[in-house]
Amino acid sequence: MYVTRLVGRAMYLVALGVFVVGREAWADQQTAQDEHAEHQAHADHEGHAQHQHGGDAAATNAAEGSGTAWLPGESPMYAIHTTAGSWQVMLHENAFLQFLHESGPRGDDQTGSVNWVMAMANRSVGRGRLEVSGMFSAEPWTIGGCGYPDLLASGEQCDGAPIHDRQHPHDLFMELSASYDAPVKGATRWQIYGGPVGEPALGPVAFPHRVSAITNPLAPITHHWMDSTHVTFGVVTGSVYGRSWKAEASVFNGREPDSDRTNFDFGALDSVSARFWYLPTRTIALQVSMGRLTDAEASEAGEPRIDVTRVTASATYHRPLANNSLWATTVGWGRNAESDHASNAVLIETNLTIADRDAWYGRLEVVGKSAHDLVVPEPPEAFTVARVQGGYTRYLPAWNAFQPGLGAGLSLAIVPEPLTSIYGSRANAGFSVYATLRPKAHR
Repeated sequence: MYVTRLVGRAMYLVALGVFVVGREAWADQQTAQDEHAEHQAHADHEGHAQHQHGGDAAATNAAEGSGTAWLPGESPMYAIHTTAGSWQVMLHENAFLQFLHESGPRGDDQTGSVNWVMAMANRSVGRGRLEVSGMFSAEPWTIGGCGYPDLLASGEQCDGAPIHDRQHPHDLFMELSASYDAPVKGATRWQIYGGPVGEPALGPVAFPHRVSAITNPLAPITHHWMDSTHVTFGVVTGSVYGRSWKAEASVFNGREPDSDRTNFDFGALDSVSARFWYLPTRTIALQVSMGRLTDAEASEAGEPRIDVTRVTASATYHRPLANNSLWATTVGWGRNAESDHASNAVLIETNLTIADRDAWYGRLEVVGKSAHDLVVPEPPEAFTVARVQGGYTRYLPAWNAFQPGLGAGLSLAIVPEPLTSIYGSRANAGFSVYATLRPKAHR
């Protein structure tokens, strides 16, 4: 009964979120934002083109998010721009120095740093544009043990055992890729993307790059149902797109990285995915995607690896407000199907930034997790768990090209009655305090 009520309420909230996002986006379609978008496309064409993985951003309703994924065109860029000969160069970065506390028997305290840095360079080649990208993280050294405390998070392994109630560190090499983009006819273009480390066409924009999540230092507990393939060791993606749509497909290595976060975990490109984007305006991005991940997850010792079929859908809405303010919201759903069971996850996250200074964020997640995911005794069915999080970041005056900030967050991890003996309570609170540094926004 508890599971039914919780899932029902979560699906109601997702439906309500989709309705609000769609209603607001369509209401904005013919407002003064379109005039702003037209001005932006001409005045900042060069900068937006860099943000488009080699594409012509002024010709679409989109801005590049992660891999080949799209954000709404009304997205600020937190980046530093420069040139090197005929190359246009852009540097992205986001870093936190945080103290985390999670309560209960499975909670923990930790001081560490969540961080990444990304460099992108593009230039004209023939009729199109070539872009090369590299993304790196120092988390193998700045996050201790098997990851940072994050109750109800799960996914991947550490020292031969499943990680639970912690978020694993990112790999040193998060992306090493190249792409080429060129016109086909009229407004239609084609793109080829790939590399030894990249992101296939599966899921929404990865959480480190979502504007709705960028001020939040913690990963979603739904990560491995939606966007966990954002660090993939071997990928090739082909796509065709127009002003308001994009169709793409990938072949890639779908195996999760191992616990050595500084090496390359190459494997056969025997997983496949496909994704379709639709952007009715410059304020909204919709996607549906599906992938077959071969040997995706490690299993019990001596058992074959586990194949996963993943389906996702998401809506992202960015509403520009006066005085360099923005409301960004993402609503997402993901489903993982294995040979013996399937589970669903829903996510609603939002971030309201006022005058590039005051950022309020929130996140609600509900997900079905197996006993294997949470490393608990086997039950007759999966557990439906939930996590609620909210926080505030105060960004300080820019320092050179960077903007420092200070923030804090609160969280509540909610489990069903059968897990109270393991987690100590139906609800366990947590908090975070942190300093952060990122490039200042460009619009």
